[in-house]
Amino acid sequence: QVQLVESGGGLVQAGGSLRLSCKSSARTFSGHAMGWFRQAPGSEREFVAAIVWNGGTTYYADAVKGRFTISRDNAENTVYLQMNSLEPEDTAIYYCAGDISSRRLSSGGTSTTYWGQGTQVTVSS
Repeated sequence: QVQLVESGGGLVQAGGSLRLSCKSSARTFSGHAMGWFRQAPGSEREFVAAIVWNGGTTYYADAVKGRFTISRDNAENTVYLQMNSLEPEDTAIYYCAGDISSRRLSSGGTSTTYWGQGTQVTVSS
């Protein structure tokens, strides 16, 4: 059973930055695509960003393009989400996820997607 543990969430003012981290227990981490999703109160979970196994290609939701950056360190089994120019609309629980392909993540997750417990990000206006 793979465990994903997120950290780095918190309260920040609009325009500020946060960096989320996600540590994976998977021995196959370097062979999997990783991603971030978020779920705001009263809304469905939505795709935020994904990165392929070697970090060579990244994908972003339109709402975060140019503000968020996903990256990974395979030696540390960790994926990151750097969030800049945060807006109140970014307030949500952010979830780390992994799967065998980035396409499965960018499509919203599939039966093979595994998830972290989430970390709260709150952006005040």
